Amino acid sequence: MSEEPLFDVTIIGGGPVGLFGAFYAGMRGMRTKIVDSLPELGGQLTALYPEKYIYDMPGCPKVLARDLAARMVEQGLRFGPSVALGERIETLERLPDGRFRLLSSQREHLSRTVVICAGAGAFAPKRLPEPSVAGFEGRGVYYFVQDKSTFKGKRVVVVGGGDSALDWVMALEPVAKSVTLVHRRAEFRAHEESIRWLHRCPTVEKRLFREVAHAEGNGSLRRVVLRDNRTGETEALDADALLVTIGFTATLGPIQRWGLHLDGQAVVVDSHMETNIPGVYAAGDACTYDGKLKLIATGVGEACTAVNFAKHRVDPSAKVFPGHSSHLKL
Repeated sequence: MSEEPLFDVTIIGGGPVGLFGAFYAGMRGMRTKIVDSLPELGGQLTALYPEKYIYDMPGCPKVLARDLAARMVEQGLRFGPSVALGERIETLERLPDGRFRLLSSQREHLSRTVVICAGAGAFAPKRLPEPSVAGFEGRGVYYFVQDKSTFKGKRVVVVGGGDSALDWVMALEPVAKSVTLVHRRAEFRAHEESIRWLHRCPTVEKRLFREVAHAEGNGSLRRVVLRDNRTGETEALDADALLVTIGFTATLGPIQRWGLHLDGQAVVVDSHMETNIPGVYAAGDACTYDGKLKLIATGVGEACTAVNFAKHRVDPSAKVFPGHSSHLKL
C-alpha cells in the first residue's frame, strides 16, 4: 500500500479562517491540504446561518453569510489545495522524522506542519427545556435557518437576546407576517447598532422578562405560551414558527486528546499562533491568547501569522514576512 502524499501544511477546518489560511499558504508556495468534517466548505457560514448578514468583514458593508462563504471558497481554492471533506481528524501523531500523521476514520494524512482552524469545534444548539417545544421540532420549531423564505408570511416568534437573535429579527422582519422577540431580561447582548435598530423598529413586538412555557398545535405549531418570569402570569401568542437562538454548545472533540494546552474549549497559542507542540498552529475561534477577539476579521489575520511561521518552519531560508501582496504578480 502506497504512503499518502506529504503536504507542507494541513489545515483542519474549512470555514472562513481555514479557507483564507489555505489561500495564503498558496501564495507562499506551500503544498496545502484542507480537511473538514462537514460535507461542504464554508464552516458555520453555510452550516448554521447562510441567510444571515455579516457586517464586520472589511470591505463588505454587509454580506450574506452564504455569499461570503462562496467568495472565500473561491479564494481559498485559487492555488489548488487538496480538499478532504466529511473527514474528522481523530488523532495527531508526531513521527520520529518530524512529520505529522493525522488519522481520520477513512485514512491518514501526512504533513510537515498543521494549522487548526476548527472554529469552536463540533456544535449543537442549546434547546429549551420545555418538552412540548421539542415535540414540534421540524414542525414549526427551528434552531437553524437555511432559507429565510421558509418564514415568508408567517407569524414568527424569536427567542433570545444576543447577536444571533437580533440578526434574525432584522432579517425576518421584511419577510414574515409578524415578528415577536422574546427575551428573559431587558438587556440585550448584541451589537449596539442592532439594539438601536430594535428600539427604533415599530413593527417588531418585544416581550421582555418572558420565557417559553408551552408550545401548542395540531400537527404543527400554532401557539406559543409565554410566562412572565417576574409575576408568573402567562400569555398566549398565535405563531407559525418558533426560532430559538439562545446559543450553542461546542466541543473540540478529539482535538482535546492531542496533548495540546487548552483553556476551556480553546487551544492556547503564542504570538506566532503556535501551540505547545512545535509545528502545530491554531487560528480563529479554535485558539485563545490574552486579548483574544472571536471575529472572522481577526481570525483571518491569525491564519496569516500561523501560515507565515509554518512556512519558515518548513523552509528556514524563507522569510516569515514575504512582503505585501500588492508587490506580487499572481
